[in-house]
Formats: sequence, structure tokens, C-alpha cells
Amino acid sequence: MQTSNVDTSTGLPAEMSTRIRFGARGCRVAARPTETMAQQRRKSTQRERLLKGMVEVTNRAGYAGANVSAVIAEAGVSRPTFYDYFADRDDCFRACIEDAHRQLLDAVEKAVSARAPQEAAAATLEALVAYASAEPARARFLMGESMAGGEGALDVRDHGIAQTVAALERAERAAPADAPVPDLDARVLVGSVYRMIATRLRRGEAAISKLTGELLGWIASYERPAAQRRWRRLAPRTAPGRSRHVPDVPIQQMPGVLPPGRPRVPEEEIAENHRLRILYAAARMAEQKGYTATTVADITKLASVDGRVFYRHFTDKQDAFAAVHELGFQQVMDVTAKAFFAAEGWPLRSWEAGRALTQLLQENPLVAHVGFVEAYAVGPGAVQRIEDSHTAFMFFLQEGLMYGPQATPPSRVAMEAIISAVFEIVYLQARRRGDLRIAAMLPDITHLWLTPFLGNEQADAFIDAQLRASTPAQRPRTGRGRAARREGGRA
Repeated sequence: MQTSNVDTSTGLPAEMSTRIRFGARGCRVAARPTETMAQQRRKSTQRERLLKGMVEVTNRAGYAGANVSAVIAEAGVSRPTFYDYFADRDDCFRACIEDAHRQLLDAVEKAVSARAPQEAAAATLEALVAYASAEPARARFLMGESMAGGEGALDVRDHGIAQTVAALERAERAAPADAPVPDLDARVLVGSVYRMIATRLRRGEAAISKLTGELLGWIASYERPAAQRRWRRLAPRTAPGRSRHVPDVPIQQMPGVLPPGRPRVPEEEIAENHRLRILYAAARMAEQKGYTATTVADITKLASVDGRVFYRHFTDKQDAFAAVHELGFQQVMDVTAKAFFAAEGWPLRSWEAGRALTQLLQENPLVAHVGFVEAYAVGPGAVQRIEDSHTAFMFFLQEGLMYGPQATPPSRVAMEAIISAVFEIVYLQARRRGDLRIAAMLPDITHLWLTPFLGNEQADAFIDAQLRASTPAQRPRTGRGRAARREGGRA
């Protein structure tokens, strides 16, 4: 029997393999391929453990608690190893978002490609829920906790949603003109489902898959022939006339600095002046730098108060921002409720409430930014207030159950989805910084709000009628005409 002259580890003749490994003088000059693969596997495993560690720590302790020490302890790797893969905590945080998005996007693309083009929205929705059911920890991090990571993390999160939306829209473009498809902006649809899932995962609910049926019923309520869609692209439209329920002056503005020395005002007024200056400064710094990057020193400098004054009112930065968010939430609910109950009939009540809400946020960008963007970074208390506000807005929707002509009224899950979609629209506008068009989104918001109750045609007719009635008419440029327009704007 002849002995084999082939090196089984390389598949090459034994003499050639020996020369490759050892050279003429017998010194090793190249590593075995199997050793290189083992190193690559080890490095891949270490990176995966760090990503998983970041997800677990963030879900448990929030973004503030997800420091490098906590992550490496969870992952079981050394600090130098962490810095072999990531520049800092935020680099690892963003990498986690990207990693989860790649996995989710792959699932969405597979789901969409397997269905008819007109079913792309339904397939995307089903893929999102299925991903959350199969990967609850990653889904909670991606869809909810990632919003606490500051502007860079939000950019990565929003870019991932945009990729998912692009996959949906590519498929939907091939739908026949007469095929029924949801008349919804895909970005709002995906963003609202993210919010719905994140809330349930944060509460520890296990049966996420139960969302699928009711969410499919929700998007089906917006269906119309593909060629007749009117609301498929979110865009600023004609803004209606100003609501009389919106305050004439900004609800968050810096009070004047008290004169030096001992001003002749009561101590209580001095304390309130300092408190309001701190709250305004905190909101302004959140808009300029973001909650995470803002320091107490930043706030006190802008507020023109001493650090000791700050700590007489607030325990720390988080306490101050929580107060800002609470104040903004109270003001928003007060204005919205007054406008709602001042009108007659549920559709008109909804329109007037939406008009007051969107104009209030338009004229008070600090309220919009802190309430809809930065709140997730402030901590669990602010997140809970966001979820409480969903419940509060549910009250405005429930009257529609008695009004609407639909044979099958929207479910509670569908109504939650409507509110989540409205919040997503405001979030997208609040992130624009300096070019807010929230008030011009009222027609889109009203379509989201009314259509599941009234149907497409009746909701569209109502919106068009209100735009005609509430948009100031163009009159000749006379003194009397200008005065009349001013009166109309105040009405």
C-alpha cells in the first residue's frame, strides 16, 4: 500500500506544504489557515458578546446606565478588548442599532418579496411583529431604548427605518393601479409600529404576536385603489387659520433677570423666577446640545443663576428635565382639551383639538423638542409620561366609536396605533430643527385620526371643507380688508 504524499491540512503535496510553512531554514513563515479562521471566529464572538452586553444593560438600566464598565462586565471581556472594537460607549451603542437593523431589514425584504406588491405594507408589518416576537431583547433596544442615545443614535435609528420604508415602497410601486393599498405614509406606518411594539416590550408583555391581526385591520381601514392615494407621502400642506385657544405669547420663555442686590419682591417670586429661568434654560440646551450632552453648568450659565440656586430647586439634571417635560405635557393637554370641548360634533372637535395642538407645538418648538425627541433620554419617568399622554389622547378618540358609521369600529389597538402615528409625525417634524412645519401637518393628522371611523371619502370631504372654512380668504389690500383679516386670525 502506497503512503500518501498529500498534506491533509492544506490539500497540497507534502514537500510544497512544508516549504510554505517553514521556508528553506526551517522557520515558520505563514500561519495555518485553520489558525487564522479561529482568530476571526474569536474576534467575531467577542464583538457579538459586547453588542449583546450593550443591549442587555441598556434594556435593564437605560442609556444612562449603559457605561463601558457595565457592558464589559455583562459581556465578560476586558476593557482593552472593548476598545479594540469600539471607540467609546456611543460607538458601541450605534453599532447595536445598526446590527439589529440589518437583521430586521433582511427579514422585511424576504417577507415583502414573497408577497404580491399590493401586500407590501402588510408583509412589512407582519415582519416587524415577527422579529419582535423572535428577538424581544434586540427589538426592545432597537424600537424603544435606542431613542435615548442622543442625536447620533437617533440618526442611525431613523436611517434604518428609512431603509425598511424603501424596501416597502419599491415593492408597492409595482402594485396594479386598481389594487387596494393603505393610503398611508410608509415612514409613519413603520414608526408607529415601532412605538407600539416598544411600549409592550418595555412592559414585559410576551404575546407580541397578538398585535398582528389588529394592526392589519388598522392599516386596511385606509385602503383605496393605488392610483387614487392622496396621503401616501407626508408633506406640509395648507395650514389653517390660527386657533383662538393657542396662547398669544410663547408658553416657555425666559423670564427677565431680577435686578442686582436685594430686589423689593417677595422671596417666593424670586424663587419662582429662578425656577422658570432654569426650566427654560434646560429646554433650550436640550434643543441645542441634546439632553445627554447638556450639563448643569450649561443650564446655570444660560439661566444666569448660581449653581447653589439650581440645587435648591432640583436634585440634578434629570430632575430639572423631568420638570420641563411635565410642565410641557400639562400645557399641551390644557390647550388641546379646551379646543376639543369648545366645538360641536366629534369630527369638528377632533379638527379643532388638532389645530390647537399642532399650532401650539409649532409656536413653542422647545416643547415639541423636549416632549417628542429628548424625553426618552431623560429617563423612565419621562417615558412613562409619554405613555400616559397616549392614554390621555385615547379619550379624544373614544367618542368616535359612538359617531362613526363604520360597521366594524376600530379596535383599541388600532386607536393606539393612530395616536402613535400622530406622535411619529410630530417627532419627525421636531427633529428638523429650525424649520418646523407641524401646523401644516394637520390635514395628514386628521386623515390618520378620522378615516378608520368615517372611511376615506367622508374623511377627505370633511378635511377639504374645514380647510376651505378655516383658511383666511384673500381680500383686496385695503385698510378695512387688513383689519378684517386680523379679526379673522384672532377668531
